[in-house]
Formats: sequence, structure tokens, C-alpha cells
Amino acid sequence: MNEVVELTKTLINMRSVTPDDAGCQKLMADYLQALGFEIESMVFEDTTNMWARKGQKGAVFCFAGHTDVVPTGPESNWVFPPFTATEHNGFIYGRGAADMKGSLAAMLVATKRFIKDYPDHRDCISFLITSDEEGPFINGTTRVIDTLEARNEKIDYCIVGEPSSTKLTGDVIKNGRRGSLTGDLVVKGVQGHVAYPHLVKNPIHLIAPAISELVDTQWDLGNEFFPPTSFQVSNFNAGTGAGNVVPGEVKVCFNFRFSTQVSDQELVKKVEGILHKHELKFDIKWTYNGQPFITEAGNLVEAVQHSVKKVCGFDTQLSTAGGTSDGRFIAPTGAQVIELGPENNTIHKVDECVNIDNLITLENVYYETLVKLMG
Repeated sequence: MNEVVELTKTLINMRSVTPDDAGCQKLMADYLQALGFEIESMVFEDTTNMWARKGQKGAVFCFAGHTDVVPTGPESNWVFPPFTATEHNGFIYGRGAADMKGSLAAMLVATKRFIKDYPDHRDCISFLITSDEEGPFINGTTRVIDTLEARNEKIDYCIVGEPSSTKLTGDVIKNGRRGSLTGDLVVKGVQGHVAYPHLVKNPIHLIAPAISELVDTQWDLGNEFFPPTSFQVSNFNAGTGAGNVVPGEVKVCFNFRFSTQVSDQELVKKVEGILHKHELKFDIKWTYNGQPFITEAGNLVEAVQHSVKKVCGFDTQLSTAGGTSDGRFIAPTGAQVIELGPENNTIHKVDECVNIDNLITLENVYYETLVKLMG
């Protein structure tokens, strides 16, 4: 039996839908405590977090991740039960297999191997684990980081176990992420009968030119690490349900994924300027989901690149594509942060799965990274 496989299956069997940890962190804490780690549980509101650390001197390397998973949807749609880990044709099936219980298992086993092979290793190893990454992300990693910062406890290097790979484990690592800013906009008009246009102000008509300008605006040109900032409307709602009534308001939700070439405040100012320019009567709520971050060439990137090449036999690709991750809370402290995990082609889907051979490869890459940085 392979320990990574068995740990992955054990974790999958725990029904840890956000923010319920369902005992996953207790399993991890017991495992790490046996290796000499000091365990600190941080519970904030409905969220369970774990900070585990071995060593007090030198640089601090951190494995970061989450035990929570997204809901399954109707379980009858699954071929393999989502919370009964199933091996089939070289894969492990179950919710969280790829995102990211397989990564957690690989981290644990790689750490155990490393400590056994390098008992006198330099520097510190730590784990930052939350049960609120897939949810509102209010009481998870961000609050653990606030706690660590308040006592001046710094992370120097961090690998987040998000599923970064595409076709083969290790083919892509994320060395940064774009920022995310959401706007919930309500534009006010005057409701009335469609047959009396002189008595109404149709908010759909009023907002259309502004939406067109927002879509056509070039927010920046991007840079060597990031594509240009993008603007996308995700929801557009208006109407009473009747075909003869002009609505009194229209609700529009939109999102920016932005580069380091522009700040969230610059985007807010520019959007509100366009709305005022079109003389709209509006209310807007802004949600700041995360700032962009980038980890350029340095000890961590080079160690991971070396490890992927040694284990997998190919050069990895650096990328900042995709959504946000908890790396956005860790990078602003000055840490070098990358994301490395298994293939992401089944995450959040029915019958989520992870390739067993690639999961073992991931553990080997984590191990070699520890050796390169601290052996």
C-alpha cells in the first residue's frame, strides 16, 4: 500500500464541505505531531484552521492548503460516491481528490520522508491549513496570517497545494495570481407602462451605453507576468416578468481580473467616472477579493523548477492564469509563494478524481523541493 494513496482516501472519506473540517485537521495534526511539530488550532467563528511548525530558527518554509471541499450537487449524478474514495483504472475518485486532499496527503508524506532522511535539516517547516478556502474566505487563511503578523511570525517560502497542473503533474506552476474586484451595481430608472415611454425612464436603455464603454475600455496593457486587465459582466437582472412594464431598476454584477499595472482604487475611480459621465442614478457595492501578486525568480521558484525537472524530466511552465487562491493572503507578507498541485481538469465537477501515479509524482516533487531548499 502507498501511504499517499491511503491518506488521500482517508481524507476524501471525511465529508468536509465548507466550512466543516470534519476531522481532517485532527488527522493531519496527529500525523505532524508524531514528526515533532508543534500544533496550534485557530478557530475563528465557523472556521477551523491549523498552524503547525517544526523548528524555531532560520527561514520558514510553509505548505498551505485547505481541507474544505465544494458541495457535490445531487449525489445520484455521481458514478462513484463522492465521500467514499474509490480506486478505478488508476484513479482515485471522490470530492476533493484533486482539490485538494491529494495535495495534503502528498505534503504530509513528503515531509515525513524529508525529516527521516534529513533529521538535522536547516530552517523550519510549517503547515497552514484552513477549512474556509472554497467559501467566503473570511475566517480562514487571512485571519491566520493576521495572527502570525501580529506576533511577527513570518513565512519565507510557501507552496500552496492548489491543482495547478493541466495535462501532467508539474507541467504548470502558478507563481502569481491576478487581483479580483467585483462590482454590484444598481441603476435606477422610473417604472411604468411600455405604451407611455414619455412617463418612464428605462434603466436598461440608460445603462447600455455605459456598459458598452466599460467593455471597450483598455484598462492596462499587462506586463511580462500578467495579461491585460479584463472586465466581464457576470449577471444582468431587470424586469417584473410582464411584457408591458418598464422596470424601475437594473442590477448588474461585474468583475475585474487585474494585473499589477493598475490598482483596485484606480479601477473604482475610473468605473464610477464612466457611470457619472453617462448621468446615471446608481448605487454600487465593491467587493475586494484579492490583490495581484507575483513571485519572480528566486530560491523557491528555482527549487521547484529543479525538482520538477529531476522528478518529471521536463521543464515546468510559470503561469498567473486562473482564479484566486489563498496565496493572495500570504504573498503580501513578503513570502515567496507558488502553487503546485495535480491536474485541474476535474475539480469541482461530478466524479472528481486524481491520477494515482501523478499523485505519487507530486509527493516526490514536494520532497525534492524540501531537499533543495533545506537539505
